Amino acid sequence: MNLKNSMAIFLLVIGFAFPALTLAEGHPNLILTKAGVEKIRANLGKVPLFDASLKSLQEEVDAEIALGIDTPIPKDFSGGYTHERHKRNFQIAQKAGALFQILEDEKYARYVRDMLMQYEAMYKNLPLHPQERSYSRGKLFWQCLNDSNWLVYMSQAYDAIYEWLPQEQRSTLEKNLFRPFADFISLENPQFFNRVHNHSTWGNAAVGMIGLVMKDEELIQRALYGIEDDGLPIGTKDNDGGIIKVEGQKKGFFANLEEPFSPDGYYTEGPYYQRYAMSPFLIFAVGLHNARPEFKVLEHKDGVLLKAVDALLNLADADGEFFPLNDGQKGMSYYSRELVTAVDLAYHYGDQNPQLLSIAEKQGQVLLDESGLSVALGIQQGKAEPFVKKSVNLRDGPDGKQGSIGVLRYGDEDLTLVFKAAAQGLSHGHYDKLSFSLYEQGDEVLQDYGLARFVNIEQKGGGNYLKENKTWAKQTVAHNTLTLNQTSHFNGDYETGSKHHSELYLFAGSGKDVQVVSGKESNAYPGTDMHRTMAMIKDASFEKPFVLDIMKVSSDRENQYDLPFYYMGHVLKVNFDYDSPSSLQPLGKTNGYEHLYLEGKGKPATDTTQFAWLGNGKYYTLTSATNTSDELLLTRLGANDPEFNLRRDAAIMLRRKAKDTIFATVIEPHGSYSPVSELSVNSNSNIASLKVVHDDKNYTAVSIEDQQGQVKVFLLANKNASTSKKHKLKVGSKSYRWTGPYHYTTM
Repeated sequence: MNLKNSMAIFLLVIGFAFPALTLAEGHPNLILTKAGVEKIRANLGKVPLFDASLKSLQEEVDAEIALGIDTPIPKDFSGGYTHERHKRNFQIAQKAGALFQILEDEKYARYVRDMLMQYEAMYKNLPLHPQERSYSRGKLFWQCLNDSNWLVYMSQAYDAIYEWLPQEQRSTLEKNLFRPFADFISLENPQFFNRVHNHSTWGNAAVGMIGLVMKDEELIQRALYGIEDDGLPIGTKDNDGGIIKVEGQKKGFFANLEEPFSPDGYYTEGPYYQRYAMSPFLIFAVGLHNARPEFKVLEHKDGVLLKAVDALLNLADADGEFFPLNDGQKGMSYYSRELVTAVDLAYHYGDQNPQLLSIAEKQGQVLLDESGLSVALGIQQGKAEPFVKKSVNLRDGPDGKQGSIGVLRYGDEDLTLVFKAAAQGLSHGHYDKLSFSLYEQGDEVLQDYGLARFVNIEQKGGGNYLKENKTWAKQTVAHNTLTLNQTSHFNGDYETGSKHHSELYLFAGSGKDVQVVSGKESNAYPGTDMHRTMAMIKDASFEKPFVLDIMKVSSDRENQYDLPFYYMGHVLKVNFDYDSPSSLQPLGKTNGYEHLYLEGKGKPATDTTQFAWLGNGKYYTLTSATNTSDELLLTRLGANDPEFNLRRDAAIMLRRKAKDTIFATVIEPHGSYSPVSELSVNSNSNIASLKVVHDDKNYTAVSIEDQQGQVKVFLLANKNASTSKKHKLKVGSKSYRWTGPYHYTTM
């Protein structure tokens, strides 16, 4: 059979296999489109935010063009010169491509062409990156993840100058650079490409986008559905111990849309990596929407990608910073470039939610594409409305049945509680079932540590994850939740943790005066059940809303229970005596305890223990119902940390030895201090006593007595969360009747 006949048969087979080859004609056809570019040109000089974004970007790109093009031989980790130079190159090339389309100035096309030709010349003989740390080494970068970043951006740059380039140069680039690059991050690195993880999302998007530009159907299908036979054994792991391949695992872009996202748009790795992954998810989805609309990617799973933008914005504090659930760097916010992309694309391709415009106003920039123009026009036309973050429950798991993240808010985020009763979160997950963090007006009150990493700071482990991320940040004791016998949940084993998830017991976030979230965990410690309920209460007797925390534990044996609270601020006053050691020693040897210094140790003086601190000009008091046999430990992070990789954060830890027990605690914000006026207002707690007045398998009741002698009681049904169920409970001489799972009233 001759070559001509073979090709004819091949094309016929492809036609049967992929009947909907409707690749859009002409370029650009990804994020920028011909129609979109014409609309942008027609509006130049008329839309202030778009024009300002264009001017800023043009100044940035012109400055880079003046410096000349540098494509150094790769050698560095994140933060090093070669890493940052190649990263800067792909970002500037994408922007230059957009400027060429909008301004029709060929200097930007020449810049992109010259850069791509330099990469073509070096890539043909480029070996693997010399740094060997990654489970999937790249060529331009130390890991394939960053190589994929490069190709996602360069695909857009190439798309922008495609029709300007001579056919010969296009053929050279595609043969020697783009196709080998796509094959390398996919066929040569299936352990990276063929999994469900944010890494693979970038890989899938990279291969798919260059496939769209080159009209390479094989690459498009590979991106969407993965590599059929990757040769990887079941149980293959990455550097963090995450399982890359399990029996029957799905793969490809659609699998990454299905598995990590819940129906509510929550991404199981947590908001930090959801922010990171939203760029490739949305950019590739929009590219497919424009070039291959028959796939209906933006409508997939009931429009989960557009829901995810709203979910992500709701996982930010009053300052727009994302809650550091799982591996998350504090300070990452919706001002990041990924969220500029997400907000603009979600507005334009979604239902044009006017609340997104207020976020874009704060960001102060838009994309240089049709979505950015739509956002800028909406703002110019006065359509923006405030983005109101309310209490929200975001389910976890592909079907929404793997627990949830519950966020309770009062007022204009005067108090925000983040409660985690979710799944493991893939390899970026932490062992912190039923943990929480608390914020007041964007300031941390009780913190989640986040990750142990200095991202892109070369002096700290090459900008990569530090070993303390495993030995500390992921461990249970690093979080505001319960640790048994100084052992982390699931014994710190990823495979075990990935098989289980917490269960949401109830979420009631619409109450005017009382909001409640409650979850259960039965697998973190075999033979032990934990049930944690947190109520945010607004009471006229108190200056500010406060949080009641009830941790109920049932076990088949006696255990040592440790419940830490990682406060942010300076200790002011305690109502118990404690001894401070003359020299500091670690609290334990493993499971994170080796990193905690014991700074003080005491016993409760009464059945109501109080611990007060000042943080960010505000006063806080933690009040706990305690037993005389309890221990009160004052700890500080920093032990066994010779390179100072960890922050020196402090905690008060409640320690109790028991079989079945219950911890009841109130976190009470009150008052303020101004260093300018030097005025201290309401610096003392309003709580006189806190008691567990009833507890059995069916009901728990906690009383709170204020300084004026008024006593309130919170009643909880432990087994029936139905909102219509009627309850009756006698506490002492008084009987209570209520409907629904909880009740807060005068005792």
